[in-house]
Amino acid sequence: MSTSRLAPASRLLTEAVDALGAAAESDTELLAALTVGEGARRRLDRLTVHAVATLQRRGAFGERGYRTAAAALTDLLSCDWAEARRFVIAADQVCDRVGIDGAALPPLLPATAAMFEDGRASTRHVEVVAKVLGTDAAGRLSPSTWAEAETVLAARIPDLTPSHLLAVGTALIDALDEDGAEPDDRPRPSVNELHIRRHRGAPGGKITGRFDDAALFDAVATAIDARSTPVTGDDERTAPQRQTEALADICTQVLTHGDVPECGGRRPHLSVIIRLEDLETRARSATLDFGGTVSPESLRMLACDAGVVPIVMNGRGQPLDVGRLTRVVPEGIRRAVAARDRGCARCGRPPSWCEIHHVLPWENDGETSVENCVMLCRVCHRLMHHSEWQVRITDGRPEFIPPGWIDPDRRPRLRPFFLGAA
Repeated sequence: MSTSRLAPASRLLTEAVDALGAAAESDTELLAALTVGEGARRRLDRLTVHAVATLQRRGAFGERGYRTAAAALTDLLSCDWAEARRFVIAADQVCDRVGIDGAALPPLLPATAAMFEDGRASTRHVEVVAKVLGTDAAGRLSPSTWAEAETVLAARIPDLTPSHLLAVGTALIDALDEDGAEPDDRPRPSVNELHIRRHRGAPGGKITGRFDDAALFDAVATAIDARSTPVTGDDERTAPQRQTEALADICTQVLTHGDVPECGGRRPHLSVIIRLEDLETRARSATLDFGGTVSPESLRMLACDAGVVPIVMNGRGQPLDVGRLTRVVPEGIRRAVAARDRGCARCGRPPSWCEIHHVLPWENDGETSVENCVMLCRVCHRLMHHSEWQVRITDGRPEFIPPGWIDPDRRPRLRPFFLGAA
């Protein structure tokens, strides 16, 4: 604790929590401790929300290089983005505001704010009320009806879980919005979208899509259909399996021979990352840019493809060091850095989203070499240049040193991927 005024309060809080734990032994006491603990947690959440609101008004997060309060909170509190966003929503909705002229304004959700101040509403409850009253249907209500709906929802908070409150609130707004949206004779806009998600902690991923545009759908379906017919009469693959492999074949063909625009500063390709010890034992395993270990059979097949770039870790097959000759990162070094960092070394975004950052700036005699380069997405790259975050490479692994206001001891942080590396 670096602030002297906070130290006594922090000590008292620790002593109180320890005393609560020591006083609870029987089932009745332990059950009561759960209730007391939840009340204390909500009081602490209230402290956090008011602190966030004040810091936002002062522009404290922007001064420290962050574009959003949620991004700053994920680093400061080591919490998920969803939890950080919940604090920000509560700060926006249940805290007093200041107008452009400096006049004090009430919270956007005054009834909910009263419940939150009393400890009867959690940050999740606040998030639900804000979500319900932020819908298009709620926006069609008159100001007085909208305020009444907020009062009704706030009164129900003590008796409902956030999920149940969402259901009740949705039904309430639907009932109040009797006329619904105005008739719209315009044609419904078509939705054409494709979602590509990697599996966490497992190879591969999931691709789902929707094509309302008949021409787009027909183009995709025709290409897949042409490549997914059974190879022989005894082809035992199911139709979904054949279609999956057909899509992969088409994409591989385009990457190898098609006119593909540059991605992340270079032409898209598959990078097969092979450890030197695996290569010496006839390449028993390897990994790909987007994650996942490939089998020996798949690796041997990929090795026959001219469109695949093999990268040997710790090997000498690439020009890995160009010293002070150039500031621009050559393709060989970029591939080697991508093989080491597997995307953004700080947050894990895929390599195609990333740029190469000189740890020691080139203008300060930093070399363009693997040992002085790190792969960062645009957001994390901006933090390295516009905040007090620092990056260094220790034992071949990028380490990120947080500012003192996040961690007074400035202990280096590693991306989880590197924590499990040998």
